[in-house]
Amino acid sequence: MKIYNTLSKKVEEFIPYSEKEVTMYTCGPTVYYYAHIGNLRTYISEDVLEKGLRYLGYNVKRCMNITDVGHLSGDSDTGEDKMAKAAQKEHKSVLDIAKFYTEAFFKDLERLNIKKPDIISPATLNIDSYIKMINKLLEEGYAYKSGGNVYFDTAKFPNYYELSGRSKDDLLLAVRDDVEEDNNKKNPFDFGLWFTNSKFQNQELKWDSPFGYGYPGWHIECSAIAIKNLGEHLDIHCGGVDNIFPHHTNEIAQSESYLNHKWCNYWVHMEFLNDKEGKMSKSKGDSKDLNSLIEKGYNPIVYRYFCLQSHYRKVLVYSLESLDSATNAYNKLKNKIKNIKNNLSGEVDYEKSKLFQDKFKDAFSNDMNTSMMLTTLYDVIKSDLNNSTKLYLIEDFDKVLSLSLLEEEKISAELESYINEKIKERAMAKENKDYAKADEIRDELLSKNIILKDTKEGTTFEIRK
Repeated sequence: MKIYNTLSKKVEEFIPYSEKEVTMYTCGPTVYYYAHIGNLRTYISEDVLEKGLRYLGYNVKRCMNITDVGHLSGDSDTGEDKMAKAAQKEHKSVLDIAKFYTEAFFKDLERLNIKKPDIISPATLNIDSYIKMINKLLEEGYAYKSGGNVYFDTAKFPNYYELSGRSKDDLLLAVRDDVEEDNNKKNPFDFGLWFTNSKFQNQELKWDSPFGYGYPGWHIECSAIAIKNLGEHLDIHCGGVDNIFPHHTNEIAQSESYLNHKWCNYWVHMEFLNDKEGKMSKSKGDSKDLNSLIEKGYNPIVYRYFCLQSHYRKVLVYSLESLDSATNAYNKLKNKIKNIKNNLSGEVDYEKSKLFQDKFKDAFSNDMNTSMMLTTLYDVIKSDLNNSTKLYLIEDFDKVLSLSLLEEEKISAELESYINEKIKERAMAKENKDYAKADEIRDELLSKNIILKDTKEGTTFEIRK
């Protein structure tokens, strides 16, 4: 297994710290709104990484946090409090907001065939762990109190800029417009570990601590949760490329200062999903979440298929046209597999299967090359193997791809509702003699492989395979 390590800036052989178990930590969502499909691309890639490692024979223990407190909109120690802002907007408590959007996130994982991590830990349940870490960082001189808050002193950590590959001057230039002045800090890149005195005096969630009544900074969450659940040596830490600085940079600084040794060996980062306007983000007010795709008639698994067609380290450009193409390709793939299932022949040839399984493993082991993994799947379908062997391999590969390749197509309640609404809209257009609009609706459905049939009893539909 070889994987690109952001820390070394090269593809490296993967050697876990322990032969018994691979420890893997993935940054979870900040649950103040629905995860947008750019976030979900990262979770899909992380899911393939975990399942691929299991496919290679590793035991994997994976942990994810849920940020339900302490995440600010600037992804540093500045900006608006995302949780508080959402609670105010929706006239709910912060905990109600967190509960609702956590459940929505889990539903998205299920619809995308993403396995839930072994350990999922909300930030609010780990206050004691943050206090323990902060106490030691203060005792050993890596942190300081100022203005009622506790900050990490980045000057005390010589390798602070290693992960980002930038110098102090580069980073100051890059973020100078985004960094709000905090006169309590010794330098701009010091970051908050605990706040008792901040502009968020009305912060809803606060706790008693040796540093005063307050709440933790965002960055301390992941370090404490990972160390608590996965131990002092972490094999893989994942996240989006936007987490490299400052979040993961700060995690390394505080974790290694706390542990007094190297913490994580492999840092794996997933690239952005962009649309024509650039990077997607919840803070921009984009409504491109999984629900919006379903409402437009798209199968969530088609979105997963779309993501797997590209390498996780390449920016992926999203459009409805690209999803239409992915829908057509996915439906054709499912149709070919259905043909194989309906025409089984011969016994499974395990010896010949191994040749394709090795190709599949090689594709995954080559820095998680999902497009080559899909190519291997298509090679199986096109091969002269008997259908029983093909079906065996398709099922085997789908343990990692998780594209529901052998499941019978079921129409979701959301898709059925969408189609029925379009049928009503089309009927209204025809009644108003707006035949251009009626044709436009029919063509829109057809582009998603939904065929309308007008009969004496009314309009029906079928899904084209």
